[in-house]
Formats: sequence, structure tokens, C-alpha cells
Amino acid sequence: MDIASILGLVLCFGMVIFGILSNAGPAGVPYFFDAASAIITFGGSFSAILASKKMDEFIGGLKSFALALKSPVFEVTAIITKIIDLSNVARKEGLLSLEEAAGELNDEFLKKGILLIVDGTDPELVRAIMETELVSMDDRHKSKIGFWEDVATMGPAWGMIGTLIGLILMLQNMNDPSSIGPAMAVALITTLYGSLLANWICTPVASKLKVNNNMEVQAKEIMIEGLLSIQAGENPRVIEEKLKSFLAPKDRSTGDDGGGEADG
Repeated sequence: MDIASILGLVLCFGMVIFGILSNAGPAGVPYFFDAASAIITFGGSFSAILASKKMDEFIGGLKSFALALKSPVFEVTAIITKIIDLSNVARKEGLLSLEEAAGELNDEFLKKGILLIVDGTDPELVRAIMETELVSMDDRHKSKIGFWEDVATMGPAWGMIGTLIGLILMLQNMNDPSSIGPAMAVALITTLYGSLLANWICTPVASKLKVNNNMEVQAKEIMIEGLLSIQAGENPRVIEEKLKSFLAPKDRSTGDDGGGEADG
């Protein structure tokens, strides 16, 4: 699990509760709960998203919430080290020897690239196939990100709709001055719910999914360059330096510096 995401969401909720308790005390907490406001804001927002998407896209978008709470499994330095190991194997035993090594890999993308190389596929075709798969993956991820961005847009809008409904009902009962204050408070709760939906949940989830997607895209771009370099017969040390150029300077230690073989 991604501790930062979970901790951030919990702390955001904690800040809101602290604000309520510090001003109104425990007795003020019930003032911020209203079933009708929640139905209008949350129900309206997700129903509007449902109307704009296919059912499988909607369900997939909801499920993607869990992805934001998971730690990314892509360790770029470990990927570079693995590619260097594969390049050493290919340099010593030939490209065909990589077929056995492919069977030990857990990453299907890397495995697919190795098998294409072993089959003698033209380098340009290997690049085209791998990049097509990368673009397709990126599009799927952006669909999930867009889902939460759309909900973040709908939340405040439906909160305002709820507020307008409350104000209309309040204005219909202006003959009772004592009811104006409570009615106004209930009307404003929907705006609060809409803001919370957008800024507490949807925007952070969309941002974390973007970060995870960027990490995965970078990892797969490194795999593509590494595989093509292996296929071209480049020196493992040269491949290592090429792949490290994808990283920030502080991240360029793969834990196996000097491990690439020299020419010969």
C-alpha cells in the first residue's frame, strides 16, 4: 500500500474534523451531515459521469481508486540492472540464449520484447510493436485519470445545484424568520460536499494515478531502448550509461555500477 496516499487522505479528513471541533465542539458535528445533500452531490456527480460513459468504463473508473492506494511496482534501477544482465548473457551466448532468460521474467512487456528479438524480428518492427503497446497502455491509464478529473469537475457543480435547491426552498418559507438560518446552513452543505469530493478525493486520486502512469511509461521506455540496444549488439557498459540518462542524476546508481562487461 502507498502510505503517502493513505496518510494524505486521512490527514485531509482530519483537518476538516479539527476545524469543526475547534469551532463548534462535538455538538456541532451533526450540523455537517445531511442525507439529502449527500444524495444530491455524490449521487448527482457519479450519475452524471455514468451518463457520459459506458458501463464498463464507469466500473473500471471506480475500481481505479484502489490503484492510487497501491505502491508502484516499477523499480527503474532494478529494471536497468536486469537489462544489463540480459545484455551480458546475449553478448556471451548470443541472442537466442535470451529465450531461456525470458521464461524467468515476471514483466510481460519485457518478456514480449525479448521473444520478438529472439524470433529475429526487424528492430524497427520491434520498436513499432512495443511502442504501440505502450501507447495503448497510456491511453487506458489516461481514461482512468480522466474519470476522476471528471468527477472533480462534477462535484462542485452538483454541490451548487444542491445549494440552489436549498435556497429556493428557503425563499419559499421566508414567513418564518427562525427557519432561515438552519435552511441556509443545509443549503450550503451541498457546496461543502462538492468541494470535499473534488479536493479531498478526486483531485488527489487523479494526480497519484498520473504519477504512477508516468513512472510506468518511463520504465517501459527504458525497456524498449534497452532491448533494441541488446538487439544491436551494443556493449553492456554503453547500454547502462544510455539507460541511466533517463534518470535524474541522484538516481543513476543502479547498485551495480561497474558491473557491465568491458569490450572484448
